[in-house]
Amino acid sequence: MKRTRVLTAAAAVAAATALAAGCSGGDDMANMPGHGTAPGAGQQQAPGQAAHNQADVTFAQGMIPHHQQAIEMSRMAFDRAQSPEVKKLAEQIQAAQGPEIEKLTGWLQSWGAEAPTGMPGMDHGGHGGHGGSGGGMMSPEEMGRLGQSSGAEFDRAFLSMMIKHHEGAIEMARTELGAGQFPEAKQMAQQIIDSQQAEIDTMKQLLPPG
Repeated sequence: MKRTRVLTAAAAVAAATALAAGCSGGDDMANMPGHGTAPGAGQQQAPGQAAHNQADVTFAQGMIPHHQQAIEMSRMAFDRAQSPEVKKLAEQIQAAQGPEIEKLTGWLQSWGAEAPTGMPGMDHGGHGGHGGSGGGMMSPEEMGRLGQSSGAEFDRAFLSMMIKHHEGAIEMARTELGAGQFPEAKQMAQQIIDSQQAEIDTMKQLLPPG
């Protein structure tokens, strides 16, 4: 009987201790996976925390000013183009590339890398190392001539220049597909290849002969 009383008392003490620990919300529970409110607990990785490499950074830093220049060219079309098809194409380019600039900038910020802030049409030496004409970028002189044209002359110049510009973007995107690591950047690169090649095909059909 004495042995039974000792075992019963010990069991009662253990149960009371467990109950007290459970009611106190102790730190041990908070530190277990999926519990507590410690920073990062139970949170998914932010997109910028996914694996990336220097090729991804180069792609983002190069594509931002490239897109900015395409948007600048497209804005000229609204009051200078004669062809409704050219105006529609310019609107399509703006709608697609504006959000992509925001994504590219966000990735660079999350990676702790510098996001380009240069004005479109300036000399962006990072595009293939050929100054303003690298990667299909227009030189300041070419941008100036485009801005001074109008009507059918503008349409021809815009289409010719944008074909070259798109071809440069596709080349940059192919480099990202081959050398990049960040999944979302590679996905964007494929989208650029698909959409801009389709626009090149359209622009070649719109371009007047001669």
